[in-house]
Amino acid sequence: MQVTETLSESLKRGFKIVVEEKQLAQKRKQRLTELGHDMNIPGFRPGKIPLTVVEQRYGKSVQNEVVNEAISNAIRETLDERGLRPARQPSITLKEGYKKGDNLEFSFEVELIPDFDIPDLKDIHLTRLMAKPDEKAVKDAFDTIAKRQRKFKEINEIRPVAKGDVLTVDFVGKVDNVPFEGGTADNVDVEIGGKGFIPGFAEQIDGMTPGEEKAITVTFPENYQVKNLAGKKAIFDIKAKKIKETVIPEVNDEFAKELGFENLEKLKDAVEKQIVSEYDEMSRIRLKRDILDILAEKVTFGVPAGLVDTEFNQIWQRIENDRKNDLLDEEDKNKDEEILKADYRKIAERRVRLGLLVVEIGRINSITISEDELVQAMRAEAMRYPGQEKEVMEFFQKNPQAVESIRGPLYENKVIDYIKELAIIEDKEVTAEELTQMPTVKN
Repeated sequence: MQVTETLSESLKRGFKIVVEEKQLAQKRKQRLTELGHDMNIPGFRPGKIPLTVVEQRYGKSVQNEVVNEAISNAIRETLDERGLRPARQPSITLKEGYKKGDNLEFSFEVELIPDFDIPDLKDIHLTRLMAKPDEKAVKDAFDTIAKRQRKFKEINEIRPVAKGDVLTVDFVGKVDNVPFEGGTADNVDVEIGGKGFIPGFAEQIDGMTPGEEKAITVTFPENYQVKNLAGKKAIFDIKAKKIKETVIPEVNDEFAKELGFENLEKLKDAVEKQIVSEYDEMSRIRLKRDILDILAEKVTFGVPAGLVDTEFNQIWQRIENDRKNDLLDEEDKNKDEEILKADYRKIAERRVRLGLLVVEIGRINSITISEDELVQAMRAEAMRYPGQEKEVMEFFQKNPQAVESIRGPLYENKVIDYIKELAIIEDKEVTAEELTQMPTVKN
């Protein structure tokens, strides 16, 4: 194998490689012989099928297999011999006009993982914020649970509907004065102040009285699931029919029993445990963010441009979607696009740099994700879709890329846990408000 370096620029390397045809011919013959032993053709004894017959059937596929294997092996050997670690898959160019019988000549370019020093993890000092649930937190949780268990009671009183009520309506929707499919319905319950309808629908029927008729104008969201309606204005003729008042149950022993608890005290214990779990998770997230912030300050090294481009493109796609749906941060709304792109490219560089650092810390400390850990994480993800757990697991089995989307965060958290074991951590008790008021960071 002949190797010629053609590019050495920052973290980019390029090589031209020539693999002699006699090596490929030997591999082809070996593979065809293996296939011949397994073939069963009438008129030939098993294992005695001539290579010419085997080649007639499998020659093309074996040639492709041998070439691909030769390219893969040549790239791996070239990088290993030079101690180079690729940051992503290399781009490969096969010599134009290559055919069977020629020496295999190709070139490839690759971006490399840079060399960098791991900071002293024992020199990381952290403050872990801790909080305990107080009576207000428990009461707020009870209020939330009670609202979820609310019921609606029809009233005979004729009055304007108000926020929190449910108004039963008939409606006919029109676009360009023409009724559209799915835009007509009777006896539909609309919660005033609730979600689930087109933006502006429930707000404009607030204050209507049973028997009243009204026309309202709404605009379907740009990302509306019915494509022919997305972004269009529609007029709805509304007829109000009846009002249902919201009835929120009293939180007592009877309420607790309806939820499956022995009494109110048992429900309170469960609620407090849930709040503690939520606070612990917030504490863990803050500590992880602090670790990454400290690491970002301790390391500075060049990062592969291709990885930054990929990360930036993912971030920018989200930014464009947020801008389209008017969800951008107020700070970002006032920025020029070029300035905004420059800001988020810095964020992309930071993420790539920290990602490489986390992976390297894990590598040199032999941190791995076991199959059991991966399966447990996939099952936890599947549990987020009640009734579809089997389908989600089958999706993971058929899509290795989806599995990697689970493995990546799992690996990162495992490395962060390793860093926490070495770091100096001081616990500090704070109020729930202090813990939950997490600073907004774009990292």
